Amino acid sequence: MKLGVIVPQGWTGEYNGWETERAWGRTVAVAQQADRLGFESIWMFDHLHTTPRPTDEITFESFTSLAALAAVTQRIRLGHIVICNGFRNPALTAKMAATMDAISGGRMELGIGAGWKREEWLAYGYGFPETPVRLAMLHDALEVIGRMLEPGKTTHATYEGRHSRVADARNVPKPVQADGMPIMVGGNGPNVTWRLAARYADELNVDGLSPDEVREALPTIRSRCEEIDRDPDSLAVSVHVWWGTDEWRTGGERRVELLRAYADLGISRVMGLPQASADEDSALESLAEDARAAGVELA
Repeated sequence: MKLGVIVPQGWTGEYNGWETERAWGRTVAVAQQADRLGFESIWMFDHLHTTPRPTDEITFESFTSLAALAAVTQRIRLGHIVICNGFRNPALTAKMAATMDAISGGRMELGIGAGWKREEWLAYGYGFPETPVRLAMLHDALEVIGRMLEPGKTTHATYEGRHSRVADARNVPKPVQADGMPIMVGGNGPNVTWRLAARYADELNVDGLSPDEVREALPTIRSRCEEIDRDPDSLAVSVHVWWGTDEWRTGGERRVELLRAYADLGISRVMGLPQASADEDSALESLAEDARAAGVELA
């Protein structure tokens, strides 16, 4: 199992009261420290203002931030956990992601979900469609993005869906990764989201599920692949651990046991935000120690 670090960007209040320049400098420093310490990946949330309620505090935008971090890191992979599909035209999303893959030298991953945070949608003028509509939008987006990012040749993407469409759309450059850019679908919905992941994704990312909950979910996830004659072992499963989870936040033996439990289930990677990393270098250092104790792969 591998371990990814969600770098501080302000969404969970870790930059409350900070000046912008100091906060951005800290985001860069944490990303570079994660790169040096051997973590597999760095991630950002795709949110627009703070949680659990919007305040007049810093939240850095994810695409522009990750593009900047790609330019100042060397080895570590980068991605969103996960983008809100409704915030951007999916063809433009694919174009942006392919450009970021070039910036990073082939280290970009595309994490995508239907989106859920109602007040952000409304505040930024997106409306807030009902859940079935947002999931239908995600389906169309995955069709478009798959065509736009198809590796190995220059294709002109065409697709006509109810919510998204492209007509002879060019996406040059393609991702520089020889096998294409990995796509990760995020969400906990077994009926629609997991079926979309089985059909379109390289990885399913479940949000905040404990090891016991993951154990219960895995047979259903496998069945979603079997429904379409896909080898279930070809769909990686990862877990976003919530930053407030006691075992994750406090560290030490409880965090070691948490990581080991996920690894024993065959989880491909875990991603989490160490909130304390906004203030102290020791937060990532202790996370790396716990990861090694749990048998997690570090570079």
